[in-house]
Amino acid sequence: MPIKNNSRVLYLGAASGTTASHVSDLVPDGIVYCVEFSPRSFRDLVRTCENRKNMVPLLGDAIIPDSFAFAVDSIDIVYQDVAQKRQHDILANNMERFSADTGMIAVKSRSEDVTATPEAVFERTCNELRSRGLRILDMRPLDPFEKDHAMIIVRR
Repeated sequence: MPIKNNSRVLYLGAASGTTASHVSDLVPDGIVYCVEFSPRSFRDLVRTCENRKNMVPLLGDAIIPDSFAFAVDSIDIVYQDVAQKRQHDILANNMERFSADTGMIAVKSRSEDVTATPEAVFERTCNELRSRGLRILDMRPLDPFEKDHAMIIVRR
């Protein structure tokens, strides 16, 4: 597990902050920058962050790292949880922009390609991440907890 008690995490796709709050529990001496695009989800995220001193809510677009870069310091880990096509590029672009050495991506295969098998999507995602110069440290399908999802951990 690359997340340590003092890690500086950029969490992309924070939604209402449920999973991001679990990450904040893992980094009591660190910080979690929580990026969310949806104004409705962002309102809930702000409420979640109110009682957590190490969570910073940011309304921005994970596809455009410069839309929230003004508020983000150096990052150790990018945690990408965005459900849309080209999830690997969102992770890699943010890792590059914020000079993060480690990335974690929750790949939602049906968001990438509903016609392909989840295994094919996971393999293609790993290949795309490698083509961006990232080394795959681990890849785990999340069934039965999350159907058609996998967690991939990478390092630059």
